[in-house]
Amino acid sequence: MNYIIKTKNAPKPIGPYSQAIKIDNFIMLSGQIPIDVKSNYIPKNIAEQTYVVLTNIKSILIESGFLVKDIIKTTVFTTELKKIDIINEIYMKFFLDNDSKFPARSCIEVQALPKNVKIEIEATAFKKINSI
Repeated sequence: MNYIIKTKNAPKPIGPYSQAIKIDNFIMLSGQIPIDVKSNYIPKNIAEQTYVVLTNIKSILIESGFLVKDIIKTTVFTTELKKIDIINEIYMKFFLDNDSKFPARSCIEVQALPKNVKIEIEATAFKKINSI
């Protein structure tokens, strides 16, 4: 059975898609962009944008009963691949701060992203279901 995940702690979809879909012990998150849900503000620099995107991902995971350490795969889309060192610094700190191992990852440079942001990240997480 699958469930549509919605939380007010992450940006509302800006198109015909869900924030995430949970199927059994998997959750697939749609690409998240750096909109701060409290202020509706989009930071200007890639470091702040990366942090906001990862925070939005964490909010969706928590709403779904998952943790950052449950992420098994991410895809990073950026319009500024030349700044991958900055992205990696924030990304690495995020996973380490959440007691998580680094998931598998793809990183792709794109020409443009919604709302002219510099980064979008999608994620897939898996949570082992304990059987009694």
